[in-house]
Amino acid sequence: MTKDLKKYPVIFAGAGPGDPELITVKAQKALSEADIVIYTGSLVPEAVLKWTKAETTTLLNSSSMHLDEIIEITAKGYNEGKRVVRLHTGDPSLYGAIFEQFVELKKKSIPYSVIPGVTAAFAAAAAMGVEFTLPEVSQTLILTRMEGRTPVPEAEALKSLASHQASMAIYLSISMVDEVSSILSKAYGSDAPCAIAYCVSQPEEKIIFTTLKNLEKEVRQEKITRQALIITGKFLNIDHDTLKFKSKLYDKDFTHGCRG
Repeated sequence: MTKDLKKYPVIFAGAGPGDPELITVKAQKALSEADIVIYTGSLVPEAVLKWTKAETTTLLNSSSMHLDEIIEITAKGYNEGKRVVRLHTGDPSLYGAIFEQFVELKKKSIPYSVIPGVTAAFAAAAAMGVEFTLPEVSQTLILTRMEGRTPVPEAEALKSLASHQASMAIYLSISMVDEVSSILSKAYGSDAPCAIAYCVSQPEEKIIFTTLKNLEKEVRQEKITRQALIITGKFLNIDHDTLKFKSKLYDKDFTHGCRG
């Protein structure tokens, strides 16, 4: 009697922002065991693929594939008892288009799991040496994008979100920088500080500090057209010399459950 073929759940893994050492240990392990890796080649640097067992792993760039093709390859690998890893840039849950893949796999009764990753906004904060949430300055971080070919809910339009003047990291919108800078200038003021974070954590990384009124000029001058975040918020006005408010967590006069 033939032994039943062992099958493995499909793994959706976050590749992180690009530095192969900023992938999680769990995702690294999944890549090292994978028989098939379907990766977003337009965004995931090949350096991250160093963790695969190159001699036996089939590497497939999904940039030119449509959903049906991706699911067909994934299902075939699963049914053949292969370990399939779907490698997404950053964290899969953020602009990863993974839920539609979940739906199709569920229709085929194919199990899956997700390994989170480091998103570019957090790699950018590390590179800039900033904290998005400062006491009495900003306690909210908004991760969003401009409406483009893919619409956004009306209540989540950039103009509406910017009115809160919270810390903000704007994804997938650098090609619409003129519109972004106009909207943000009206909410934060044209002299408000902002930053362009290009290819954060990768060898070609650029962090450009500027103001909203000069944002478009800087982007055009640097010829940045993709893989960049626009970051703004009051936290960028605070440096080591101007920090006025500190957290209660380390205040010697503030007691809490771990410190009397």
